[in-house]
Amino acid sequence: MRLRSIELALPGAGEAARFLADVWGCADAGQRGARHYLRGSGDLPYLVRLTESRENAVESVTFTCARARLAGLARAVAAHGLKARPVTSDDPGGGEGILVELPEGEVLRFLAGSASVAPIAPHPRASRRVMPVKLTHVVLNAIDAEASARVVEEVLGFAVSDRTRAMVFLRCNRAHHSTAFARAGFASLNHIAFEMDDLDAVMRGIGHMRDHGFAPAWGPGRHGPGANVYAYYIAPFGAVIEYSTAVERVAADHRAGTPEDWNWPDKRIDQWGLSDKDTTALRAAEEKFRFHRNWAPAPLSRSARG
Repeated sequence: MRLRSIELALPGAGEAARFLADVWGCADAGQRGARHYLRGSGDLPYLVRLTESRENAVESVTFTCARARLAGLARAVAAHGLKARPVTSDDPGGGEGILVELPEGEVLRFLAGSASVAPIAPHPRASRRVMPVKLTHVVLNAIDAEASARVVEEVLGFAVSDRTRAMVFLRCNRAHHSTAFARAGFASLNHIAFEMDDLDAVMRGIGHMRDHGFAPAWGPGRHGPGANVYAYYIAPFGAVIEYSTAVERVAADHRAGTPEDWNWPDKRIDQWGLSDKDTTALRAAEEKFRFHRNWAPAPLSRSARG
């Protein structure tokens, strides 16, 4: 399984798409009606879908998997009584699968048969290119992070990699985390992390953003859980976005960390960091994108359940 994309609804989707393409570094992956698509340099057809809407919302977070894994997911979802319905994607790459609603309204989409695309070849002056490769993780805020993580672990088959005082980190493959639930006291999008080629690419991205008048809200630094390098920004359209790289790869027998494993000296919360964290601004941005709760679940058909 792998994390593929996030689907957002918002006013000014076209302007947000232009920012992600012209400043952040994504590539334009086309437009279908009111939907704008942005991709990275990797083989995924798109990373972010932006749909014109009167209000901000997260429509879904999308994962791709094999058909056998999808059938097992559908059976587990039905057995545990989660709200779900079959879906056929009309986004680039297509695919068929299920939409699953978690207890706090988070909507995860799982697709099988989604097509890949040719990676974008490096530019002759690749050392100066600023372009994400893929999404490395999407973190969600939760009222009860442990309860949300428990459903994702026990029903959807993810594994807990770490727990801190702030978050529960979960993986769907060998990458330390593809999602996490923050202990925020409300349910919403926390941030979207874009994977860069390496540390130099993160630093070039920071410089490129500074050239366009944007300073990090937090970073650069290197986290404890996951050990990934980061730089967080508040996008003009309101979401928190991150340049990231070098997330830890873990073994199948990885022991999940506990909050006691992640103690830092006074005023430090990471392995290293080069800027203060604008906690107030980040917190306000993290409340702006809630999940849609206006879709009607339907019983999964026998074929959808495998």
